[in-house]
Amino acid sequence: MARASSLSGFPEWLPDGRVVEQHVLDSLRRTFELHGFAGIETRAVEPLSQLERKGETSKEVYVLRRLQDERAEPDASGTEDGLGLHFDLTVPFARYVLENAGQLAFPFKRYQIQKVWRGERPQDGRFREFTQADIDVVGADTLPFHFEAELPLVMAEALAALPIPPVLISVNNRKVAQGFYEAIGLADVEAALRVIDKLDKIGSDAVVESLQTEAGATADQARAALELAAIKGDDPSVADRVRALGARSELLDEGLDELVRLLEAAQQASPGTVVADMSIARGLDYYTGTVYETTLVGHENLGSICSGGRYDSLASDGKRTYPGVGLSIGVSRLLTRVLGRGLATASRPVPTAVLVAVADEADRASSDRVARSLRARGIPTDVAPTAAKFGKQIRYADRRGIPFVWFPGEHPAGEVKDIRSGDQAPADAETWQPPAADLWPRVLGQDEPR
Repeated sequence: MARASSLSGFPEWLPDGRVVEQHVLDSLRRTFELHGFAGIETRAVEPLSQLERKGETSKEVYVLRRLQDERAEPDASGTEDGLGLHFDLTVPFARYVLENAGQLAFPFKRYQIQKVWRGERPQDGRFREFTQADIDVVGADTLPFHFEAELPLVMAEALAALPIPPVLISVNNRKVAQGFYEAIGLADVEAALRVIDKLDKIGSDAVVESLQTEAGATADQARAALELAAIKGDDPSVADRVRALGARSELLDEGLDELVRLLEAAQQASPGTVVADMSIARGLDYYTGTVYETTLVGHENLGSICSGGRYDSLASDGKRTYPGVGLSIGVSRLLTRVLGRGLATASRPVPTAVLVAVADEADRASSDRVARSLRARGIPTDVAPTAAKFGKQIRYADRRGIPFVWFPGEHPAGEVKDIRSGDQAPADAETWQPPAADLWPRVLGQDEPR
């Protein structure tokens, strides 16, 4: 390579950022597993026909082909329409469920942490390659509503364990919006939902205009839809405020009842974390029940860091339908704010806790023996790259963030120096242990002492 060049939209963290990322991923994994979710991983590519099922997002799909291909050819499995990199984890998960339904126990609870690719314009918090962390519960033919109340609470717990500001999970129910729109005579419900979903971006005046031009609403219907979208609250009185608008339908009542049940469960388990917001629509048309959007308190301009909803017909083999509910964290989006604003930092950029000094290249084997003894007991250890003066080796450890330097004596004896405090004491390589806080890098929040 003659010259390195950067590509926008493809984040590459420095080692200390990678420590924070690994901490986040490990913490999410622990919480998901505590709640009974099993981890899976799916292939990176899917047939274009499947990826294009999600409408507008298909414009962002990266198509996969060999460099020397001059025409479209079927791949080895016989796919005629080509392959693309998956742009989320929901489409591949739906396919995974269908292919493995006979071997899965339902309701099936899965978590999945993988890279995805999306050809959109890079900007703050938006990438072309990024990591997502999803949880879903899928049933066979039916799925009880209580999972719609449980999943946001699992996510709230997972996010609360991270070194980030508090989160607010905004929820709505597509049955409320659909039932309301149908009750006021608004025919194109899907178009109306897509327009309402843009409220925060384009403002109320533009929404009223778009409802009329794109969803065929009258001026009165557009204003009524906007009045519905303005309702927010974290207690069951939200339902009364919706009913006060005057619209009535069986579907609307069903959605309001479910929304109230969710809010009541959230108030008991995590007060103040979940709020109903009638403007949350989630423009993707496969959602059928509760929908979710999550923001960082104080960082709302970043947009949603976690979203999802209930879907009843995303996966079906013609004989059985597999309804589900899921949420997805934009891990890379979250990390760009955490690292960019210093909301969390690593205590050191490398896992190494000890650097074993080398007194003389002829005696490097004795330093290697010390390192093996320490590693055998789970202490991350490196050996100095050269037998430079000890002062230079200490400076090398300091630059890398390694807290301890070991000076070998007659094995296993030696002396270990804490280069932060300057304290130095005799030690035995077969028994010495660093303080627990120094064994591995730690991730520190803004207010934690460095």
